[in-house]
Amino acid sequence: MTDYDVLRVFCGPRGGYGNELGVVRDGSVIPDGRDRQALAAKLGFSETVFVDDPERGVVDIYTPSTRLPFAGYPCVGAAWLLDVPELVTPAGVVGTRIDGEFCWIEARPEWAPPRTLRQYASAAEVDDLEVPPPGEWIYAWAWEDEAAGRIRARGFPGRGDGIDEDEATGAAAMQLTHRLGRALNITQGAGSQLLTAPQPGDWIELGGRVVLER
Repeated sequence: MTDYDVLRVFCGPRGGYGNELGVVRDGSVIPDGRDRQALAAKLGFSETVFVDDPERGVVDIYTPSTRLPFAGYPCVGAAWLLDVPELVTPAGVVGTRIDGEFCWIEARPEWAPPRTLRQYASAAEVDDLEVPPPGEWIYAWAWEDEAAGRIRARGFPGRGDGIDEDEATGAAAMQLTHRLGRALNITQGAGSQLLTAPQPGDWIELGGRVVLER
């Protein structure tokens, strides 16, 4: 079996929750894209990262069913693990930094496939949602405290690949930040925390806590 690390990305304030991420540090052991896709499907994480050049930060990202040019939480996790100043993805170069307990990336919201951003009247409504049938990628959200920029969210990929709900979804958080034009403090899933901030030129900064699970 190929060696890989498991991280939890966007952990809560006490280190719990977060979205599990698989990282194959030596991507050269699986150079073929079809084999990478098969491993990502076997591992079953929302995303799996293959590191093709750890010094330059070149990464390749897969869900259980498809390859992604960019994704938020895999880039945050890989940036924390590799501790490099940038990551190179098929979509573009992602800036990275570690600031205390948070790891940050800076990227463009349009690099990820569009999500359906669906606003609800209250956090309670978001909490009570059932998983929708496969179809569009839905990011359900509501203000918890609009003045403070605090949001309650849940992510439903709608892919039909066994991932009914994403615990933490960086790309969707970036797209919501771009739409609202302000910094956000998002609680997603069971208790994950994502921080975002707009930057000049329509770039978005995305940050969170990362821990090595195994």
